[in-house]
Amino acid sequence: MAESAYYDVMIIGAGPIGLACGIEAKKAGLSYVIIDKGCLVNSLYHYPFNMTFFSTSEKLEIGDVPFISHGAKPNRMEALEYYRRVASSWELKLKLYEEVQKVNRHHNLYKITTAKGSYDAMVIIIATGFYDLPYLMHVEGEELPKVKHYYDEPHPYFAQNLAVVGAANSAIDVALETYRKGAHVTMVIREEKISDSVKYWVKPDVENRIREGSIKAYFNASITSIREDQIDIRSPEGRITIPNDFVLAMTGYRPNFEFLQSIGIKLQNDENQTPLYNEETNETNVENVYLAGVICGGLKTNKWFIENSRVHAELIIEDVKRKLS
Repeated sequence: MAESAYYDVMIIGAGPIGLACGIEAKKAGLSYVIIDKGCLVNSLYHYPFNMTFFSTSEKLEIGDVPFISHGAKPNRMEALEYYRRVASSWELKLKLYEEVQKVNRHHNLYKITTAKGSYDAMVIIIATGFYDLPYLMHVEGEELPKVKHYYDEPHPYFAQNLAVVGAANSAIDVALETYRKGAHVTMVIREEKISDSVKYWVKPDVENRIREGSIKAYFNASITSIREDQIDIRSPEGRITIPNDFVLAMTGYRPNFEFLQSIGIKLQNDENQTPLYNEETNETNVENVYLAGVICGGLKTNKWFIENSRVHAELIIEDVKRKLS
């Protein structure tokens, strides 16, 4: 049976920043719910199994819940455990696996329609991150099952001819880990070199593996066609065809701009398609609709992280309290 309810605050996105917004709403005595189309901290769940965070554990803390990790920098499993503990400790009101389909304004309220119900809310906070929509290569054969835009673990690629597309941190991590677990790795890189933004302790490693030939790399190159057992690569030397079993396209991800625009949020006319919002309150051009977390940066997904956007929750709820008073 479809559910219907009213909340002061509807938070879309159950990632760390969405949880932080829920905590602040609860502290302020507001009725709220956190809704997500996937599981708790869905983006973190889809990170590679062996991923280690850039940040130290205390910088990932929210809600005054201590985050103790075995090393200085926690891994994915420790983070998942931590945010489960945060949600349980604060008894946060969650609706998981419930995708928001539509948001309409009706007088002074918003009506949020999902696959499981409809809800009215005075305020909407969008904390959906950017990990949902991968950049596609738009090449023949990209729809084949052997092509993946998300990476989980290296085991399936043992003894396989693997093409890794990209030159940033995720692509480098994938190339090195799969190579060390027995894959035959070829990197296809649009740029002329490995990105300077790659972690300083990893960059020499991959450059040395390429130099010695353990990992083959084509620079200033791109995949033009994908077949069941081969790929075509456009390179400065011309078209190259190589054997291939899997393609891991680590081409990056983007926010769901279409969802923002469907609500009426404007995107600035800049290279990052930055959503329009007030940096003092995080309210968008649409009244009582706020942005929190990495989505505030548009395509500049390396501007906001957990550690520097935790404050968004406090800014937003303070503004909501001011309006209610």
